[in-house]
Amino acid sequence: MDRRDFLMSSAAVALAGSAATPVLATPPADPLNPPGIKVAGIRMLPVRRGKYQVWTKTIGDGPIKVLLLHGGPAATHDYLEAFESFLPPAGIQMIYYDQLGCGNSDIPDDPSLWTLPGFLGELEEVRQGLGLDQFVLFGHSWGGLLGIEYALNYQQHLRGLIISNMAAGVKAVLKHTQEIKDWLPPAERKRLDELEAKQDYDNPDYHRIVEGILYPQMICRTVPWPEPVTRSIKKFNLKIYEQMQGKSEFLVTGNLKDWERWDRLHEIKTRALTIGSRYDEMDPADMLKMATLMPNAQGFVCPNGSHMAMWDDQAYYFDHLLAWLKKV
Repeated sequence: MDRRDFLMSSAAVALAGSAATPVLATPPADPLNPPGIKVAGIRMLPVRRGKYQVWTKTIGDGPIKVLLLHGGPAATHDYLEAFESFLPPAGIQMIYYDQLGCGNSDIPDDPSLWTLPGFLGELEEVRQGLGLDQFVLFGHSWGGLLGIEYALNYQQHLRGLIISNMAAGVKAVLKHTQEIKDWLPPAERKRLDELEAKQDYDNPDYHRIVEGILYPQMICRTVPWPEPVTRSIKKFNLKIYEQMQGKSEFLVTGNLKDWERWDRLHEIKTRALTIGSRYDEMDPADMLKMATLMPNAQGFVCPNGSHMAMWDDQAYYFDHLLAWLKKV
């Protein structure tokens, strides 16, 4: 018996053995969240037909409500904590959500759960659980991909859609990341090509080049990386990432490899915003192109940012994001 099971069983025995303890006549209306106390905006929600729980946290208040979808697949909400310094002070409510298998949510060991349809259905369960309607859906990276899918299936619930640093198809992503390899010195580029040709993705040299040289240029350019970013990376669920994405940002060998939605962007009629960055792994030209393919969209590119421009081009990112949100 693990510690959690021991504590739960001990509590049950104590309740059963105490004559002074009142017996609840009926079960609580919400079995996941205690009533009548303040819990800093945290709410656990049942998903996947009630089998699992996911963690959400609401911060601030206001008529505009923004649900944040983190990237990955299988990162956590932590790296989005920069939003706390900008949205609530502007009178905009923000809601964190750790997707199943991530962060503070349940982390089942079941590969059948890690699919795009599974996460899409889960997102709609979260919307219903939070009682959201006519809300703004923000998605960063993989979260942007999931946001596009949600808009194509549940657009009637959206007040707006924000696609941050995610192109509308995997082919475009891989084309640009291939170009980013040219940022490497010739010797390092040659070594990376050799390792990829052998599919030797666990080689220390592969990690050194990709994570040590390229990621600091294309993922986040601050030195050092902000603590919420490193905290999120430490919590990364690599089982989900490798099943859906692959071994790195330069490979998509998982079940998302054939994802393409360029030809369906015109179906997204809600107000939309696309955000790109000069040094991002997504081609900034693609991010602007996406805005032209949705009938009610606009886009901008952060001139000094990378994939996490909410950190490394923060003022530009949030100035333009807030200006759009205030008009949505």
